[in-house]
Amino acid sequence: MKTFTLEEAQAVLPVVESLLARAMEARRAAAEIERDLQQLSRRIFLSGGMHVDVLAVNRDRVAHDQHNHHAGKLLAEIDSIGVEVKDLDTGLLDFPYKLDDEVVLLCWKQGEQRITHWHTIQDGFRGRKPIDERFRPNRPN
Repeated sequence: MKTFTLEEAQAVLPVVESLLARAMEARRAAAEIERDLQQLSRRIFLSGGMHVDVLAVNRDRVAHDQHNHHAGKLLAEIDSIGVEVKDLDTGLLDFPYKLDDEVVLLCWKQGEQRITHWHTIQDGFRGRKPIDERFRPNRPN
């Protein structure tokens, strides 16, 4: 598992944030198409059948799959950097960090300007704590 210093995590954050935003948008676009297709399916069922533009539906399905594929590629790119996407809907990222003899997670949520919190692997997002002097470079041992 790759670990980051706080400085490394802050430095890579703009790149990862851009990838995350694009993945979130692709996932939203796929979800919107999925909702439209489900509504069409319900209308067909409730009306007992209806004329459907099969080519348009097929185009929508292809677009849905392309959006999901694109989101998956972007998430894989974030993963290859060593950053963990914890929640794509809210834009929650974790950067592994070695604190003394334990790996903890520097935690960032979309909309935050900087990485300002951390948590243990067990505590998760609810256990977020502010970053303190232990995370700063050249700290006394």
